[in-house]
Amino acid sequence: MDRAVAMVLAGGQGERLYPLTKDRAKPAVPFGGVYRIIDFTLSNCLNSGLRRIYVLTQYRSVSLHRHVLLAWNMFNYELGEYINLVPPQRRLGELWYRGTADAIYQNVYLLQQERPEYVVVLSGDHVYKMDYGPMLKFHMEREADLTISCVEVPRKESKRFGVVEVGADGRVVGFREKPSDPKPLFGCPDRSLVSMGIYIFTTSKLVEVLAEDVRTGSEHDFGRNIVPLMVAQDRAYAYMFSGYWRDIGTVDSYHEANMELVEPEPTFGLWDEEWPVRTYRPQLPPARVAGTVVDSLLSEGCVVEGGRVVRSVLSPGVHVHRGAEVVESVLFEGVEVGPEAHVHRAVVDKEVNVPPGDVMGVDPERDRRRFKVTEDGVVVVPRGMVLR
Repeated sequence: MDRAVAMVLAGGQGERLYPLTKDRAKPAVPFGGVYRIIDFTLSNCLNSGLRRIYVLTQYRSVSLHRHVLLAWNMFNYELGEYINLVPPQRRLGELWYRGTADAIYQNVYLLQQERPEYVVVLSGDHVYKMDYGPMLKFHMEREADLTISCVEVPRKESKRFGVVEVGADGRVVGFREKPSDPKPLFGCPDRSLVSMGIYIFTTSKLVEVLAEDVRTGSEHDFGRNIVPLMVAQDRAYAYMFSGYWRDIGTVDSYHEANMELVEPEPTFGLWDEEWPVRTYRPQLPPARVAGTVVDSLLSEGCVVEGGRVVRSVLSPGVHVHRGAEVVESVLFEGVEVGPEAHVHRAVVDKEVNVPPGDVMGVDPERDRRRFKVTEDGVVVVPRGMVLR
């Protein structure tokens, strides 16, 4: 890992997560009570021994910058370790980052300074656990120009991803970004192989291809432009991943991933002592429960004051009053649920007080007059919304 640097793409707007991304970048969205989405990628870097990290930011990045500075300031610069936040520098003109590939191209000078042999390009908005070391070894052994981490998904879901076609020797022979008719796996018509948005490049080849792309009228995007180009002309390989990975692309997928954490046997191990997930922990007292809590996550400072919480994720400082009921919901920091209020299948952002006796998630027609309601019926209450 000493021969590689990580570049984490963390500037996306996350339009399909709106209104959770109204005031924050997608990687800064809270997840699992105490974490931000970006914590999972950064924890993977730390646990993999990858300790030279650039986080490329752009869209509404104040809370993201604050979180990284508070939670990830343990690196020792004297030992060559660092995590650097890199907003657009406009070193190559007056343009902001125009795409994922352009974000790297505009910071090529960082690669010229560090001179790493390999660049690990990561997304800051996925939830997963992965050791990047074996993937880098795979890349080196095959003398690859590009290695794409891939995972199998149901074919009907693969339209949201880059679909990968692999030859018998592991070489990538085809790549299509978000195709309307995804190519199925050989012998398995109901599944497709998709890119996880995790790439390892040999640095010299990456710089060469980015310089070639910037002279074109492309979208300067890895999935749409860079990867298809390199699959056609360079040595591109697929690295098969079989662990837990979730692309939190929509509010429904976000809610579903949170609900996976409260299963009796969670599919994602937040409790793995050998692979800790780091985050910023505020100075708050322990959670206090005087009601009923079933299959839920309670963060520091939570108070359940005689209410009932079932299959829910409560962030720091949430207060559930007497007679209130919270079911299959995600409550962000400081949310207050008044007496006799009912919150069902909802995601409630910060600074929201649910009035006494209010009900959400039960009457879809009434909910749609007040809130955004997703295709799967999840109610979304934006930050600071005043409920009457």
